[in-house]
Amino acid sequence: MEAISINLGNMPIFDGHNDALTRLWLSDDPDPVHAFIHQRLAGHMDLKRCQQAGFVGGMFAIFLPPYAYVKQHHPNKLFDPRATDFSQQQIEQICLEQLNLAQQLAQRSHDIQICTSVEEIQRCRAQQKLAMVLHMEGAESLQHNPDLLDVFYQAGLRSIGPLWNRPSRFGHGLNAKFPHSPDTGAGLTVEGKAFLQRCADRKIVVDVSHMNERAFWDSVDILQQPIVATHSNAHALCPQARNLTDAQLKAIRDSQGMVGINFDVAFLRADGQRNADTPIDVILDHLDYMMDRLGEEYIGFGSDFDGALISTELEDVTGISKLIERMQQRHYSSELIEKLCWRNWLDVLNRIWL
Repeated sequence: MEAISINLGNMPIFDGHNDALTRLWLSDDPDPVHAFIHQRLAGHMDLKRCQQAGFVGGMFAIFLPPYAYVKQHHPNKLFDPRATDFSQQQIEQICLEQLNLAQQLAQRSHDIQICTSVEEIQRCRAQQKLAMVLHMEGAESLQHNPDLLDVFYQAGLRSIGPLWNRPSRFGHGLNAKFPHSPDTGAGLTVEGKAFLQRCADRKIVVDVSHMNERAFWDSVDILQQPIVATHSNAHALCPQARNLTDAQLKAIRDSQGMVGINFDVAFLRADGQRNADTPIDVILDHLDYMMDRLGEEYIGFGSDFDGALISTELEDVTGISKLIERMQQRHYSSELIEKLCWRNWLDVLNRIWL
């Protein structure tokens, strides 16, 4: 990519993970697309705040929320209040509805575009558009209908986390109380391994952020492409099962992969507590630790905006400017800040997509 002189006061941000599409799907607003484009929303992101923050793009997740959460907080979204879980048909419908929301955002705003190449992301950055890279967090919608992968791919999907916390046909999932090692059960199933290969054949990013340790190493054995964790932190600093051990970080580095730092305080704090009264410097502590093990080229942001409890000091997407100020206070060079804020993400996407 071309060398560009960057004003740190107007640093572009490309982020590895957010749940804005799921928040829009859960919204009670009769027109959530209009609200995202034209209003200030209750969550961490909307178009105006992204523009204010210099947030030029990121991975926008299509995600199936837990049934119990939807039943408690958004019962109007349930298909059958008497059921105890979503049917496979409903899972597929929910994910297709979130895909449709992404398509509507791009159709109804000249300032938003679904991107499938780094060149398109770069053009969006130059034109001050919001670049959406479609990601699927947990691939349950694809587990019984493999042809759906091509439907989503043709619509722009370029990144998939095959597993979430729940078990599926693809693997055991990852769910454990704090503190815990990432070794929480079995790895990928035969179907899961075949699914990873199908994704790799299409040059889709495979996200290991919600994989347990055995599934992670299964993925390392299968994939001949960079290993990516879109929103994970250092297990040595916060022993959540979903955070990455030093051995995992080394494997990601060796693959020329990528880790996006998760801003959720429960995955940052040494005590694992969901406490928003957490200084944002802890994000930099994880950055420093992982740069020591990954190098400067393989790490960036993976905020989990609209799907996380973040520091009240950070507040929302506009708070990234405070992170940049803290980086400067820790004497990060302008070149390093540029790498962490956007360039590293675009480099790893190039390594996978080309």
